[in-house]
Amino acid sequence: MKILNVFNRYLERGGEEEAVEQICDSLAKVVDLTRCDFASADWQGPGAPGMWQQALRMIHNPASAAKLEACEKSRQSDAWLVHNVFPVGSGAVYSEAKKLGIPVIQYLHNFRPFSVNGYLWAGESLALGGLEKNFWREVKHGAWQDSRAKSAWFALVLSLGHKLGWWKNVRAWIAVSEFMRGKFIEAGVPSAEIFTLRHYWRPQPVPPPNVGQHFLYLGRLTEAKGIKMLIGTWELLERQTSTAPRLVIAGDGPLRSFVEAKVERMSAVTYAGELSGAAKAAALAGARALIVPSLWWEGLGLVVYEAYDYARPVLTARSGGLMEIVAEGETGWLHEPGNIEQLAAQVRQLEENPALGRERGAAGRRWLLQNADEKEWQQGFLKIAGYAMVPKASEQNS
Repeated sequence: MKILNVFNRYLERGGEEEAVEQICDSLAKVVDLTRCDFASADWQGPGAPGMWQQALRMIHNPASAAKLEACEKSRQSDAWLVHNVFPVGSGAVYSEAKKLGIPVIQYLHNFRPFSVNGYLWAGESLALGGLEKNFWREVKHGAWQDSRAKSAWFALVLSLGHKLGWWKNVRAWIAVSEFMRGKFIEAGVPSAEIFTLRHYWRPQPVPPPNVGQHFLYLGRLTEAKGIKMLIGTWELLERQTSTAPRLVIAGDGPLRSFVEAKVERMSAVTYAGELSGAAKAAALAGARALIVPSLWWEGLGLVVYEAYDYARPVLTARSGGLMEIVAEGETGWLHEPGNIEQLAAQVRQLEENPALGRERGAAGRRWLLQNADEKEWQQGFLKIAGYAMVPKASEQNS
């Protein structure tokens, strides 16, 4: 089976790019995989197309179409595995696939094409209009690249894509959780064409013992990720006791300055910057538990897998796909999104009973070993790809 993987890299590396790397690494073992990558950075700095050229090329970028055609000319793929394609890849990805008669498998990492920024988020709250192709709130709040003008144009591009039927050319959609699958069905994707396939994980042989002394946040520093709510939780804990538990915040993003300013005035919170490699592993090994306070609907949350790999429990919001991988009272704690008092109470409970945390962390590790097997993930993907390569009845009759 020959698969062409199509992905537009973001300006800042995040969870989706890490997931794409993980997907490609595994698929290369079971299919003939070639990558066709685009990069948002190509539209930055000297030599980049002008603003209006970029805007028009989001609809159809001739350079991207030519690159795709060149990739395809020498290999004759059975299917294209498509992730994010904007802005540089453009809608040309879908029109080119249709022209060449190649089935598209759309891998969903967020809520695009039913959201401008992918998160169904605007300002400080969920913006669900995109599920009905109404992007007004995201435009109003400049949800994409902090610009109303850019958000308005992207909303127009998505609306045009829906009208032109770009995504009707998708033969199979892959959702990373049942929650995400349900929302895409609600938005109009036929239920028979969208499948749930949670990510796999390669666990370390033996996790380090849980003797950690800090709580850990790993992720982007954004409103939607709940970083302000997390800071508010620790402000409450510091008011309640002179010996508040230690919190380590690791990550980067638009709210970095906010976090740094807050941390300067707090005694129990440390900002570690963005961590990777050995530094990240050390932070995980030294953690008592991970906190995932997301306010937006997380598709899945691979940071939970990371916690389970280290046999650490997770304190998370009842948010999107997180509810499918964190079990209240078994592998962690669930709080209502934005509920500072509830999260603070759960932190105190874990502080007072470390053995309970070790017990739930061990249960998380068992869940990971039972539910994130790489070979099962590969077989699941191959089954979906096989479905995608069977022509639809409408195509067979045309």
